[in-house]
Amino acid sequence: MRWGLVLIFLVLIGCAKDQKKKEEKKVEEKPLTEVQIKKIRKEINADKKAQLIEEAFKKKGNFNGTILVAQKGVILFQKATGFAKDTIPNTMDSKFQLASLSKTFTALAIMKMVQEGKLGLENTIQDIYPNFPYSGVTIRSLLSHRSGLPYYQYEFDSRVRRDKIYPTNQQIMQWFIEANPAPKMINKPDHFFAYNNTNYAILAAIIEKVSGQSFAQYMEENIFKPAGMNHTFAGTSTNPELQKNKTQGYQNGRKLDKDFFDDIMGDKGIYSTAPDLLKYYNVLKSGSIVSKENLREMYTPRSFEHPGIRNYGYGFRLWVNKLQQTDYIYHTGWWKGYNTIMFFDLRDDFVIILLSNKYNRSVYNIREMVDILHDEKKRSSLEENILDQ
Repeated sequence: MRWGLVLIFLVLIGCAKDQKKKEEKKVEEKPLTEVQIKKIRKEINADKKAQLIEEAFKKKGNFNGTILVAQKGVILFQKATGFAKDTIPNTMDSKFQLASLSKTFTALAIMKMVQEGKLGLENTIQDIYPNFPYSGVTIRSLLSHRSGLPYYQYEFDSRVRRDKIYPTNQQIMQWFIEANPAPKMINKPDHFFAYNNTNYAILAAIIEKVSGQSFAQYMEENIFKPAGMNHTFAGTSTNPELQKNKTQGYQNGRKLDKDFFDDIMGDKGIYSTAPDLLKYYNVLKSGSIVSKENLREMYTPRSFEHPGIRNYGYGFRLWVNKLQQTDYIYHTGWWKGYNTIMFFDLRDDFVIILLSNKYNRSVYNIREMVDILHDEKKRSSLEENILDQ
C-alpha cells in the first residue's frame, strides 16, 4: 500500500512538472522569419515611418536614454543616446528605473494570482493583514486607485529622515498597523479616483505575503523569466548579475542619491531595458502569462466621476474616446531623475518605449510619433504632452 502511494505521488510530481513545462513553453513566441519581416515592413510602410520617427525623435533635443518603436513585431526605430553613468555611454542594454511604469508589472502579478485562485479582487487588505487599521479596502480598489488610503510618503517622511531608515514594504504595513492614531484616510473606499503610490506598495506587500517570497524573487520567477525578460529586475534584487548595465538618475546636472523610499517596491523599483519592454508588450498582447480575458479587465476604465479622455484600469493608464472606451494603453514614470513611458495601441499593434535617466519632460511628447504610426490615416486625440500630474 505504502509503495502504491509513493508511486501515485511520483506520478503527480511528474504531471506537475510536465504542466509547468507546457506553461513555460506557452510564453515562447516564434521569431518572425526574414520573409515575414520583409512582407510586414512593406505592408506598414516601415522605411518611411522609421525616417519620420527619427525626425520626430531629434526634436527631443538633449535626450539621454533609449527609445524603441515597433509595429506588428518589427522594430522601426531604436537608439541609445547620452550617458548611463559618469562617462559610460547608454546602450540598448542599459537598465533604467521604470518609476511608476513598474505599477503595470505589479498589477499583472496580482492578476496572475487572481487567475490562479490565490487572491480575489473582492478580498480586502484586512483579509490578508487582519490588524490593518482601514476596513473595506479591496484588491480591486487598490488596483484602480480608488482606495482612499493615506499617502505613505507623506505620513512617514519625517520618520525615515529622522531615523535614516530605508523601509521595506512589510515595514510600511507594520507602521500603518502600529500608528496611533491611524493616519486619516483621504476618502472612503471606492468614492473616487486618486492616484496614490500607497496602493501599489500595499499590493507588492500582498504579493510577498501570499507567495511567501520577496517581491523581487516572485517577479523574477513568475513574470520576468517566463516573458524572456532576462535584463529586468526589482531594485531590491541581490543578484549581482542583474545589476550590470544599471544606469544612474540625474536631475539639474547632478547625480541623485538613493532615496529613503527606494526599497519600497510595487509603486516603482523595477529596472529594465527597452528591448525587454518590447518582450513585455508581446506578453500583454498574447495573454501568455495572464489570460486575454483578464488583460481586458486590466485595460477597462474604472473611474467615471469626471468623464474625460484619461482614465485608469488595473495598473494601466488609459486614453479613452467619447464613449469612454479605451483607445490607447500606457503608463508614465517619473522618479529621481528618471522619466519613462510605454505607450501602445493593440488595434494597430504598435508600441512606443522611451526610457531616460536624465530629467526631460519631452519624453512624454509622443503625439507626432503616434500619428506617424497610424500612417496618417487617422489623427489621435492625444495632447502634446501626456504626462499625468
